[in-house]
Amino acid sequence: MTPSVSLEAERELIEGALFYAREANAELGLAFVAEFERALGVLCNFPHLGPVWRGTTRRFLLRRFPYSIIYQVKPDEIRVIALAHRSRRPEYWRGRK
Repeated sequence: MTPSVSLEAERELIEGALFYAREANAELGLAFVAEFERALGVLCNFPHLGPVWRGTTRRFLLRRFPYSIIYQVKPDEIRVIALAHRSRRPEYWRGRK
């Protein structure tokens, strides 16, 4: 499967990495990005690993960080629509495709 990350999800990844780099250290910001990339790789190999969460949307929890990858499985693509913090603004991403 080919990964596809929405612009909004890319922005959330950058914002999260900058937050961790600013509040803790640069290494933690890089670890956040690395964990996202690891999780996305897992999903490309096992697209149905994340449970169905809302309609056709699935959720996969990151390790070590309180974020979830919100994604949809397309015929040949994993479409990441959000990188959502698990305790902030629930379901703000619902209108995304």
